[in-house]
Amino acid sequence: MQFHEFGLRLALLDAVQAMGYKEPTPIQEQAIPLMLEGKDVIGSAQTGTGKTAAFALPIIHQIGTHGPGPRCLILEPTRELASQTEESFKKFARFTNLSVSVVFGGVGYGKQRDELKAGVDVLVATPGRLLDHIQERLVDLSGIRHLVLDEADRMLDMGFLPDVKRIIDRCGKDRQTALFSATIPPAIETLIHWAMRSPVTIEIGQRRTPAETVKHMLYPVAEKQKKDLLRALLDHVHYESVIIFCRTRRRADDIEALLKRNNHRAAAIHSDRSQKDREGALAGFKDGKYEVLVATDIAARGLDIADVTHVINYDVPQHPEDYVHRIGRTGRAKATGDALTLMVAEDAAAVRSIERFISQTIPRVKIESFKYDYTALFDDGKDGRGSMADRKVKGVRLTGGYYFGPGKKRR
Repeated sequence: MQFHEFGLRLALLDAVQAMGYKEPTPIQEQAIPLMLEGKDVIGSAQTGTGKTAAFALPIIHQIGTHGPGPRCLILEPTRELASQTEESFKKFARFTNLSVSVVFGGVGYGKQRDELKAGVDVLVATPGRLLDHIQERLVDLSGIRHLVLDEADRMLDMGFLPDVKRIIDRCGKDRQTALFSATIPPAIETLIHWAMRSPVTIEIGQRRTPAETVKHMLYPVAEKQKKDLLRALLDHVHYESVIIFCRTRRRADDIEALLKRNNHRAAAIHSDRSQKDREGALAGFKDGKYEVLVATDIAARGLDIADVTHVINYDVPQHPEDYVHRIGRTGRAKATGDALTLMVAEDAAAVRSIERFISQTIPRVKIESFKYDYTALFDDGKDGRGSMADRKVKGVRLTGGYYFGPGKKRR
């Protein structure tokens, strides 16, 4: 299928062509016709599949031209996602006279107030800052005809659901609502029944399935050697760009400092950094100024960072869903990528949960030249997969080491 077959306005087709889009992705092919028909849509697809275009193109087509008050509202859980979505809408609307604006916290109110007073057609927002502007009577949502709840489960995790409901209450009742969520916990199901009208569900692939182009590897190590093994990994891996995920903000700062001391061009991003610093880190990583981005889970979802060759989980995520989101930063748009996870003894249960969640056994890997200290993970089966010492080395080299076991999907 081609974009012109959707019946989109010429201005949108010109924008799509200018952006280098060749043909619709599966989520776009299914969602765009439904949204053009005015249906409410629940969307689930693997990351990097073109989700934003799937709702942006039909919404811009239906809005048409500039008018009074915002007619489209997109709610995002984080500043980075809000900024990224605003940028995408502006690119899609570049040949129209529609105005697009974004509001989020962590920055001053002045520019946002000015843009809201000037009038905006498409508003992208995080819930807290939007409610601030509503209380100041700078935003009237009664004219909203298109509402998008993006990364809904993430907004739930961050405690935004009460704010989201307050915002929805202020939106126009005769509207189209689209919701995108990696998982649908009970609270999200309740929201769907309350906020949507006979929604059509689109699911591209299995929600729990990482991209097939991503290679998974586990690196068991003693806790006291984690930093040394991370340095060895970066020396062995032939990466172009890598994101390292840490569990805490302090750990992210420590790893950034460690990498800089070892002459890596690194930057960190987490919620304690200023918005200016966060934007600078992302921009520098995208344009190649930084080769390594150290992040907490603030960067795990939805950020459109192309050509990330490797993701390293310095800390095993506590929730299996977060593993899928983290490694979704690589292997995007059918590109290949590697997901490397450092594992200490206390991570065994979390690793087993991840493997059950993705229906795969992740190969355990050792770097030949690294001088390992003893850890029970190597010989007493505490990793839940039996003794590493008892497994036959297959002789397949991965990033300078050997892997143990084929990592076949379970039946």
